[in-house]
Amino acid sequence: MTLPNEPSTPSYPLTELCVLADLSPRTVRYYVQIGLVDRPEGETRAARYGAKHLEQLLLIKKWSAAGVSLERIRELLKGDDAPIPPRSRAIGSIEVRSHLLVADGVEIVIEPSRAGLSPEQVRGFVKGVMAVYAQVSGEQIELEQQKEPRGQDNG
Repeated sequence: MTLPNEPSTPSYPLTELCVLADLSPRTVRYYVQIGLVDRPEGETRAARYGAKHLEQLLLIKKWSAAGVSLERIRELLKGDDAPIPPRSRAIGSIEVRSHLLVADGVEIVIEPSRAGLSPEQVRGFVKGVMAVYAQVSGEQIELEQQKEPRGQDNG
C-alpha cells in the first residue's frame, strides 16, 4: 500500500529523459544498446527510466565532452578511477618551471602546478634529489639556502 505523501522514485518516459539529459532519443537508445546505460523497465513505448539512468547519461555526456572514449566511459561506469584530463596548452599561456641543476650534465625540470606539488613539497623533492645524487656520486653538495650563515649576530 502506497501512502499519498510517500516520496516515489522518479520515473520518466524516453522523451522526458531526453529533455532532462539534453540528448536525442536515438543517442539514448544507442547507449542502452551498447550497454553504457542500464536497460529501462518495460519495453517499447511503455519503457520507463529512473534517476540512475539520468545520472548515467549525464556522466556519459560530461566525459564525452571532455574527450573520453566510449570504451573508457564504460570502464569508468563500472567503477574504474576517473581520468585526470590533461590541461590544454593554449597559445600565449604561461607555465612556471623550475630547473634544478644537480651537477654538470644533470638537470631536472619541475612543473609544480602540473605535478600538483606545493612549494614545500618542491623544496623537499629538491633536497631529496640532491641527497640521492650526493650518495650516488660520493660528492658533497650544498644547496644555496644551506650556505647562508646562521646565528651570526652583527649587532
